[in-house]
Amino acid sequence: MFNSITLSSLTLEWTDGTVALSDLSATFSSGRTGLVGDNGAGKSTLLRVIAGLIPPTSGSVSVAGEVGYLPQTLTLSRDTTLADLLGITPKLRALEAIVSGETDPDLYDVLGDDWDIEARAAETLASLGLGGSSLERRVGEISGGEAMLVAIAGLQLRDCPITLLDEPTNNLDRDARARLRELVRTWKGTLVVVSHDLALLDEMDTTAELRAGSLTFFGGPYSAWREYLDGQQAAAVQAMRAADQAVKVGQRQRAEAESKLATRSRNAATARANKVGSKIVMNGRASDAENSAARMRSGLDARLAAARERAAAAADRVRSEEHVSLLLPDPDVPNSRRLAVLIGSDGREQVIQGPERVVIVGPNGVGKSTLLQRLVAPDVTSRPADGELSASGRLETARVGYLPQRLDGLDEDTSAVEAIREAAPEMEQGAIRNQLGRLLLRGDSVFRPVSTLSGGERFRVSLARLLLATPPAQLLILDEPTNNLDVSTVTHLVEALAGYRGGLLVVSHDDDFIRRLEPTRVLELDADGILTEVEV
Repeated sequence: MFNSITLSSLTLEWTDGTVALSDLSATFSSGRTGLVGDNGAGKSTLLRVIAGLIPPTSGSVSVAGEVGYLPQTLTLSRDTTLADLLGITPKLRALEAIVSGETDPDLYDVLGDDWDIEARAAETLASLGLGGSSLERRVGEISGGEAMLVAIAGLQLRDCPITLLDEPTNNLDRDARARLRELVRTWKGTLVVVSHDLALLDEMDTTAELRAGSLTFFGGPYSAWREYLDGQQAAAVQAMRAADQAVKVGQRQRAEAESKLATRSRNAATARANKVGSKIVMNGRASDAENSAARMRSGLDARLAAARERAAAAADRVRSEEHVSLLLPDPDVPNSRRLAVLIGSDGREQVIQGPERVVIVGPNGVGKSTLLQRLVAPDVTSRPADGELSASGRLETARVGYLPQRLDGLDEDTSAVEAIREAAPEMEQGAIRNQLGRLLLRGDSVFRPVSTLSGGERFRVSLARLLLATPPAQLLILDEPTNNLDVSTVTHLVEALAGYRGGLLVVSHDDDFIRRLEPTRVLELDADGILTEVEV
């Protein structure tokens, strides 16, 4: 394998002076690499720098060929065609013109060697379950998950030497995620993927972790890397405990030595006071005792300092596993309190009552997000057309917190502290900072504009606004809350929700998150608008 991407002393600073990447040097080899790391570590930023979208402040990026890039948020116009999404429209137009008799050399330059582009595109669409679809078909006629897959397949069809995918499983249902894994298995060239989807990360040849300003590489998929890391951490913890014990032993030996020296000193003083022995002999013994005491202290101090250095080095190898522990107000939701009613197209009702945790699953395009929107804003969201089969519902409490897929409810110029104060005006700044600290938002980050925060940090601020609102929400409605979250932040979300004592309604495709959420019920929404309870 050869090095496809080389980073040399790469540094990136934002205009406000915030350092996003610092003196980063590393190489990505050909093959499939999963790029992991905590939210805010700079994974998405690094991909954008490699893609040439952001120039580094200093240092350089060297790439071995054209780079294809899928951003974390893919904005699609409903009028975009499948050919546009595949990125082959210019080639199709050039081919059409050549076939019609035009001889402009530029047309041949655009087409290159892709004379079979139509056949390859049709084969690609068929592999995604869109066989028979015209390349002029509009994106508005397929689901968001299908559109995402087509965009990813388009990158594969372009056959770029290097491809970067940032959270490609966002909004994909189970079938779409399975198709994406199939695409990845046959990917040629260099592929770098940022994702929180563990199944996708397990398709990688290499795992790279961006942490504390450096990249480390492991020759294997995520699960193997995680097992290795856990083993390393267990050994590091054991070494730290042993080193700490050595420090305690050294401290005890030092104290015991001082006690012995003090006893000797008292005995010598008593002997001098009683004039036992000649003065010359007594002074010689005192001098020898002082030299011996100095050597003992020096030796013990050196051993203790070495033990402390070993303890500090061992502690540095142990990762701090921080956990979220919010102190949440009681939303006062008794078991008998009805919070919402979901109504399938067949008229059957699903009542959300008390502190239940209800998850809605189903394929892309069946209307899960639309159902939540109609529930939260029935007067704003468009109603189904006559004859359209669709689920609906109604709220039976006014105290509702809603987190849409896009975290667009925050003022980009406001700070985290100000955003929380808007939702909880009676909460003092000290209390707000304490709560944000429990959500792992600390220091100056709580006063920075929201626009400068990472995706995970923005999510924590949005979540805090819901959980700390005054009065507290009796029902939280979350639409694909794990989008753009790394593995550790998903854990933080589960921990935060564990302390919430109200009702919870969640739409998610993330099987691991659903399992950890421990839902009371899971409802599946199908294309006919029918809600059916399924096994958890």
